[in-house]
Amino acid sequence: MKALIVNADDLGWTDGVNRGIAEAHRNGILTSASLLANGTAFAGAVQLARLETRLGVGVHLNLSDGPPILPRGEVPSLVNGEGMLRAGPGTLFVRLLRGRLHRGEVEREWEAQVRKVRDAGIAPTHLDGHKHVHMLPGLFEIAVRIARRHGIRAIRVALEAPQLSALLDKGAPRDAPGPVRRFSKALAVRGLRLLGMDAREEARRAGLVTCDFFCGITQTGLLTESGVATLLANLPPGLTELMTHPGYAGEDLRRTPTRLQDSRQAELAILTAPGIRNLVASQGVRLLHYGLAAG
Repeated sequence: MKALIVNADDLGWTDGVNRGIAEAHRNGILTSASLLANGTAFAGAVQLARLETRLGVGVHLNLSDGPPILPRGEVPSLVNGEGMLRAGPGTLFVRLLRGRLHRGEVEREWEAQVRKVRDAGIAPTHLDGHKHVHMLPGLFEIAVRIARRHGIRAIRVALEAPQLSALLDKGAPRDAPGPVRRFSKALAVRGLRLLGMDAREEARRAGLVTCDFFCGITQTGLLTESGVATLLANLPPGLTELMTHPGYAGEDLRRTPTRLQDSRQAELAILTAPGIRNLVASQGVRLLHYGLAAG
């Protein structure tokens, strides 16, 4: 069986992102979304989740953007001088190595993020990490522990399958991205591969569902319709997750620090393209979310 989870990260980031995710689900192939508990558009995301009952909603565990859920005084190693979560997994990794990022604070903050989502009436289908921070050393086990504590039955392992990444690269402009960004993405993928080698086995020992294949990191902000079509035409047997970032690039998004701006609308167009929807049907691909995959 060929099964595919098409997940939208950053639900709750802005109202425009929420609208884009809703449209990609209603009129396209999007099946799943990951909710930022501290997003500025959290309330709208909760309303969307209540209306779109077929959309799987997970928790996008966050250490990189926005205010913490807990009071800043309770998580001092997680915040900067302005009381905001520290940006960048690279910085977090260095702080972890130096003992300046306290894992107990990470667990309490992530616990608060999951509880906020659950208290809003949403039963999370899975956990994953904003900028894949849940894959950092010692943090994946925290995410697994929280999932088990809350009866969440699935977790993303951000271990990109190189053969699927190559398929998604079809149709990518030769001059985009620049060599520096391309190199930094390659380093990130290699780093996640090293961190994720044991993560899938750790998750499965804990009884959590993971995908057989994962892709979309290298193409973040660069997804093309021809790349997605090539992926669908060559999808391997098993369960695959395609990570996406659809949305509308309005003023609310422009005011945020994300580099993913116009690319969100481009991805929305891809996910709702008739040719892509028809290809899913013709290839016999079963569209799932993590809740359905976990049974």
